[in-house]
Amino acid sequence: MRPAIFLAGSIEMGKALDWQSEVAKRLTAYSGTLLNPRREHWGYDWQQSIADPRFKEQVEWEFKGLSQSDYILLYFAPGSKSPISLLELGLFARHHKTICCCPKKFWRHGNVEFVCRKFKIPLVENLDELIAKLLRLVNK
Repeated sequence: MRPAIFLAGSIEMGKALDWQSEVAKRLTAYSGTLLNPRREHWGYDWQQSIADPRFKEQVEWEFKGLSQSDYILLYFAPGSKSPISLLELGLFARHHKTICCCPKKFWRHGNVEFVCRKFKIPLVENLDELIAKLLRLVNK
């Protein structure tokens, strides 16, 4: 069975580039499972609280996917703040299943670079390198 891959990273409430669709398109020959947290029907009026069942359901789905996936692709889009992605990097840094893509223009590149080096997380500069690194690991 092919590994499950979680597409974590910049969404920025729909403002960030839809990099997840680009990665999915480029992995069409991949027979594993891609878990994409970007939702077409995300409710921008949802209360950012576990008291809102829609919000809670989404966050629980994401955490379960991150926890159970074999690989986490984590992308930090330049021009975004990506606080949840930074949180996810911290939460899953010790799991040794993350591959991180952080262009130098990301506002907290130095912090991401430090965490990646500290926890031996592969760090690449662009989506081409991210996909290539993933395929090398998956095909070992």
